[in-house]
Amino acid sequence: MLGMGQGGDDCPFVFNFDAATFKVGDTVSYRVSTMDDFPFVGTLLEVHADHVVISPGPTEPDARYRGTRESRPMVDGSEI
Repeated sequence: MLGMGQGGDDCPFVFNFDAATFKVGDTVSYRVSTMDDFPFVGTLLEVHADHVVISPGPTEPDARYRGTRESRPMVDGSEI
């Protein structure tokens, strides 16, 4: 994501977009079904064969979202 930071700097996040290699602690770009594909940044807390559990970050330290296991996980909008 070149030029996406302040002052034209590169994006400060390094994302894992390869669902086959997801591991706990990876930073992912995830989507929410009710938010028109708007990208969010989260950290993987759990990785399962058919889903992942995502933390949306320090602003919501207790939040946990279940997402699909794909390159950009999808979270059901009812969880938000």
